[in-house]
Amino acid sequence: MTAIHIATPALTLRAGHRAMAHIRENGLSPSDVHVIPGAAGGPKALGIQGLDLALFGDWLARSPQPRSLIGASIGSWRFVSACLPDPVTGLRRLGELYTDMRFPKGIGVADISQRCADMLDALLGEHQAHVLNNPHYHLNVMVVKSLGLLRHDSRSRLGLGLTGVISANLLGRRHLKRYFERVILHDPRQRPPLAELLDFPSQHISLNSSNLRSALLASAAIPMVMQGVRDIPGAGQGVYRDGGLLDYHLDLPYQTPGVVLYPHFVDRVVPGWFDKSLPWRRGNPEQLADVLLLAPSREYLASLPHGKLPDRRDFNRYLGDDDGRERYWRGAMAESQRLGDEFLELADSGRLIERLQPL
Repeated sequence: MTAIHIATPALTLRAGHRAMAHIRENGLSPSDVHVIPGAAGGPKALGIQGLDLALFGDWLARSPQPRSLIGASIGSWRFVSACLPDPVTGLRRLGELYTDMRFPKGIGVADISQRCADMLDALLGEHQAHVLNNPHYHLNVMVVKSLGLLRHDSRSRLGLGLTGVISANLLGRRHLKRYFERVILHDPRQRPPLAELLDFPSQHISLNSSNLRSALLASAAIPMVMQGVRDIPGAGQGVYRDGGLLDYHLDLPYQTPGVVLYPHFVDRVVPGWFDKSLPWRRGNPEQLADVLLLAPSREYLASLPHGKLPDRRDFNRYLGDDDGRERYWRGAMAESQRLGDEFLELADSGRLIERLQPL
């Protein structure tokens, strides 16, 4: 990609203290990166597509090596797209399939779930074996196992359960273990490079051809929007949902040499989905010490229609005007090339250190 020189920065770059020290001393090269997290965020992923294309289609490919991709919700769908035979084609395909989704007024949860399942089938095609045996990327899919009333899909029971979650979370994240267990479905060749997970009951399950599709559907199963996924093969009986409920922005204890490269939607890390409205809930600085976070700048966001990345609310904003929403989303994807171009220019010129801010 050719760098585009613009008056205001498109990217905000924030680094944990060890990542900052590493980059100051050594600069940043693709060989430094062994882990890439991908947060939950729905259509926001379309708004950073250009950054993903620059990373997976150019920069990381300059130094091929095994890398762990750890994704929740849309993060796992971005990463399975990057694990397809051609990551650029896969990521662009994800953008088009998501943009083409249409949900008429009054559509039910079962129909939304079926449309998302059809979208996943179209994305994966016959490439499951390539995803599971990709020579460069090890896929890790974050989901939660639902407990108590959250095992149900009826609006009344599920609503009561979510009310309990919100109240418990206000008291402290530790109380969420009454409602969720963390499940990481990982590449069978390697567990994700994380320290022991002590905050919530957690289990590791190997991905295979019988559970890859179920894991990806579960990772995106937002309560009240999609049905939970029952009995993921290998994970045991239960109802599994969006991994972002516990691990919204993947505030995890990464253990890896070099830098954890984090292409993200915002310039901060929010631990869980229920922490979005709690400004005092921030990521653990020590867990994020090796992270280099790349996110759209405030100036970039202000230049976009509606002053933001695409998000799920656009389905209501453009209700009855799918053509208008699709134009908006495609415009956001096209504009996001600026993000990728700017990262490549900063990394290749050695000027990346000039733009680093603390995470």
